[in-house]
Parts: sequence; C-alpha cells; structure tokens
Amino acid sequence: MGEQSRQCSVWLGSETGILKGVSLSRKQAFNFCNTSHLSRDQEVRALCWGDPAESELLVGSVDGTVKTFSVEKGAFTEARRCGEPSEGCFTGLAALNGSSLITCVECGTVRVWKEDSAEPATQLDAGKNVCRMRQSPLHQHKVATGGKENGLKIWDLERPEKPLFTAKNLRDDWLDLRRPHWVRDMAFIPDSDKVVTCTGYHQVHVFDPSTPQRRPVLEAEYGEYPLTTLSLPASGTSVVVGNTHGQIAVLDLRKGLVRGCLKGLAGGVRSLQCHSSQPLLASCGLDRFLRIHSLEDRKLQHKVYLKSRLNCLLLASRDLQEGTGAAEGVSQEVKEEGEEEDEVWDTMEQVEERPKRKTEEEEETQKKSEKKKKKGD
Repeated sequence: MGEQSRQCSVWLGSETGILKGVSLSRKQAFNFCNTSHLSRDQEVRALCWGDPAESELLVGSVDGTVKTFSVEKGAFTEARRCGEPSEGCFTGLAALNGSSLITCVECGTVRVWKEDSAEPATQLDAGKNVCRMRQSPLHQHKVATGGKENGLKIWDLERPEKPLFTAKNLRDDWLDLRRPHWVRDMAFIPDSDKVVTCTGYHQVHVFDPSTPQRRPVLEAEYGEYPLTTLSLPASGTSVVVGNTHGQIAVLDLRKGLVRGCLKGLAGGVRSLQCHSSQPLLASCGLDRFLRIHSLEDRKLQHKVYLKSRLNCLLLASRDLQEGTGAAEGVSQEVKEEGEEEDEVWDTMEQVEERPKRKTEEEEETQKKSEKKKKKGD
C-alpha cells in the first residue's frame, strides 16, 4: 500500500470512515481503511498534514479520535483520543510546530495536545456552536473560530486567556432589526492581517484586525443559499465560495463582485481547496465526485467518482498536472465495504413503461372528430 499512497496527490475523507487517495497522474483511486472496524463512528470530518514534508496525514473522526496515516507506509500508525462524541464533531484540526496538535469541536472547546500526552496542554472556550476553526499559515499559534450566533474570533494559543480580535455584530437592517450571524468558514488572507469569512446567510465578509473597526471592511453577497466553505487562491485578491446547492463562484476581494462561476456540481459543496502554486481548485461534496477546475478558464480538468459522500479534502503541494491527460481523465470507480447495495441496483432488470391505453371516452371523441373532418372535406 505504500507504493499506492505515495502516488496520491489528493486525499479525501468520506462519511463511511474511509480515507481515499487519488492519483491524477496515473488515473487511479485507492481506499485506505481497516475494513474489519469500518462503521459510521469512523466518519472522517477533518484532514490536515502532520508535518511540512507532507509525509503524514492527521485524520479526525466523529468518535473523537485523531489517527495518523503514514504516506510512506500507506497505513495508519497511531490513534489518540482527542475528544468525546458528546462534545460534537471536529470542526478544525491542525498541526503545531510539527509535534503538537490543535483540535476544535462543535461545543467550542479548542485544545492543544503535546506529543505523548493524554491531557491537553492548553484549552480555551471559543463559544457555542462553532462551525469552523482555521490556523494562520504564517503564525501557527494563531487560529480563527466562528459559528452560529458566534462571531469571528482570533486567538493566540500562547495567550489563550482572551481573543486577540472579536468581531462586532453586523449593523441593523433598514427596519432597525438585528441581523443574525452565522460564520460557516474563514481564511487568513496572505500578506495581510485580514480574515475573510462566509456565512449561512450567503454573505462574504472581510475583517481587518489591524484597524479599530471591528465590523466588516467589505460586505458582499452571492446567490440565495447558505455558503458552506471557502478557499483562497495563491494570488490572495479573490476568494472561492461554495453553497448548499452545488454552486461555486469566484469573488473579487477588492470590490466584492462575482468574477465567474464554476459549473458541474450536483449536490451541496462540503470542501474546497485551491492549490498552493497552481491555478487549480479541488471540490467535493454530496454528489460523491472529486472535481478539479481551472481557475484561469473555469473549465473542468478532472472528475472522479468515489462512491461515498465526501466531507473534506486535502491537496498535496506538488504539481497536480504532471503526467495527466485530457479533461475528466480520471474515471476510476472504487468499490467500498458496506456499499454492496449500489451493485444490487446496477444488476436489477430495467422495466420499461408501456404507453397508456386510451379509455373508451377518448376513443369515441377521437372518432367523432375524425367524422367531422371528413364531412368538412
């Protein structure tokens, strides 16, 4: 399995608890899991790299365990308990200084775990109903949190007593009514202190902690449906957002205008990630496909059917296009344990619907109309 895992350039976590790897250059997809213990409790909710060399993957499951997957060996090497199912699912997972681990759960508890320690070294409360936690790519000890009726907060894990920045509630609407707040995802804009968020009320906000203003410095809207996830291209001047109806759009962060839309999805978008050096976007969601789009011409480059509803994805930093063919080059179907019902539906005999038989009244009216036509002639 080590040879197969080293070929993979895209990693995905599924609802069935299977870690999936896709090699775009070889047009192959692989499953990595322990089939004897496969259950819904192992559903993968978070993925991140365990080290800068990208030799290890950290996989967060619904049951509160974080497993370490070795890309070199192609197998899981370690599992540690980092939460309880009663606290909710993982909403964020990140590595800190190579050996430590940052976790965040839905109840709002953010923990820092040292290596070979069963108790967290640092713990803070980010508030209830946290939907997402993100780590700053430049300052690893800084994280951002947000959720339903829980505004954006930026924390310094070295000083966890209070947040560095707390977003202020949005201004009341034109009827002087309070506007609800629901942060679904966020990202740190490179080469600045700004943070961009997307909400469950189809809004995109940009906050600037370096200024006295705690409300958004930019507000934009896209579509009519809740936004679920976002990702920043390498340029940092735009943001890609996805919603619950499979719509993906590229928005300009300077003016808040929509630059274009990416088509092809047929279900809610669960995860988006832009490549760190190439103009490529990977997306996955409820329609069970991994898609790779080009951000230059917004065309579909690759499409992979993986037979499970997908929760999260992670891209390798190396070149994804190396040795690849034409668009939609990957069409590998992967057989999974516990999904034999798909094969049953495929083998069932197709029943063709017969044309509906006309009633006696319809036949009589048709005969009368034909007689009238003949008399008229």
